[in-house]
Amino acid sequence: MSGFVKHVVMHVRALIITITLALSFGFWITGANAQDPAIVNAKTIRVRFENDHVRVLEATLPPGVKEQVHSHPAYVIYVLEGGRYRNYASDGKVTEGELKTGDVLYRDPLTHAAENIGDKPLHMILVELKGSAGAAK
Repeated sequence: MSGFVKHVVMHVRALIITITLALSFGFWITGANAQDPAIVNAKTIRVRFENDHVRVLEATLPPGVKEQVHSHPAYVIYVLEGGRYRNYASDGKVTEGELKTGDVLYRDPLTHAAENIGDKPLHMILVELKGSAGAAK
């Protein structure tokens, strides 16, 4: 092979590696965003406030609606309007319960989906903790 051909082959290989890495990084970013509750459940969850320490979400889940799977760092829930729910944990465990209006709950980081199994909307404020306060232990 001539020096010119070797040079072209080297640049083509470098270009292929660069494209592969860029696509891999893009898929990784898409996957991370795919678990963001405000993105995958945009019809039921809105970001109300965000800074370097917390992100505040407002969630309204109508009766019979099941969320897409998403993740939270450690967070606090304030229940504005309660009701019955079914929770689908990432480990496959399914639980049911009731949130009462005025309840305040702390949750460790988790990946899950929730379903409103009651007859009225669930309405909550979620305060996700950022930094070391919200990291998994």
